[in-house]
Amino acid sequence: MKPATAAKKLGVYLPATPASFQEGVISRAELNELQANPPEWLSELRRTGPHPRPVVAAKLGVSIAGLARGGVTEPLTTEQIEALKQERPEWLEKERATQVEVRKEGARVKQLQKEKQERAAGRD
Repeated sequence: MKPATAAKKLGVYLPATPASFQEGVISRAELNELQANPPEWLSELRRTGPHPRPVVAAKLGVSIAGLARGGVTEPLTTEQIEALKQERPEWLEKERATQVEVRKEGARVKQLQKEKQERAAGRD
């Protein structure tokens, strides 16, 4: 697979990986080995960053779109993420609240679909 795909699956920011990783092709076996026994560079990237947007969004409890609305367009380190959590800017609080509502609505819709399927199964 391409290095970008492997980096995404590993949850790391591709430009921060070693050149040998960026320039090569990664087999499924190599990816599995990296996941099972991460080398020091991978462990360090996961621990300190910089982190890609999906990881930053997850650590902050917001969506990727919420990051963009908050003006966060670049990868952040763990230290920067922790600083944002401590500062609790208004945009972050708003986006976290939005994310909670989105999850509630998703759960409500899922429950409605389940009930609808159960009613349909009861008619058969």
